[in-house]
Amino acid sequence: MKNIRKYLIVVGLLLLAGSGYAQKVKIIVNESNDVTSISKEQLSRLFLKKTTKWDNGTKVTPVDLASNSDVRESFCEKIHGKSISAIKAYWQKKIFTGKGIPPVELKSDTEIIEFVRSNPGAVGYVSVGTNTAGVKVIEVTK
Repeated sequence: MKNIRKYLIVVGLLLLAGSGYAQKVKIIVNESNDVTSISKEQLSRLFLKKTTKWDNGTKVTPVDLASNSDVRESFCEKIHGKSISAIKAYWQKKIFTGKGIPPVELKSDTEIIEFVRSNPGAVGYVSVGTNTAGVKVIEVTK
């Protein structure tokens, strides 16, 4: 019985690992951005505003989905390794100490696409099934 339990745990973990970030979320940037891929760590730093400029000097403008979004929950867990509530706590501390404000929150994938399309330094994320015409989808690496 113990071996079956261990086997099921391993299979479950493999399934979770295989469910992969790319299957749930697309990372998008403005079409004028030269970036084609980004590491999870770099992406997290952009959204936590620890990195404020792209390599070409353009100001980074991250944009989040609303905090009740399943896509945002997936993004936070996969990129930051934290829950939405933990990220909100991070921003509350930054706001309270006067050291920063969180990214703009928009309600839908369509609004995120429009924001990124209209802002050269923007970076956002949308659900995998979203039509991303007019913006560039970039790869997330480890």
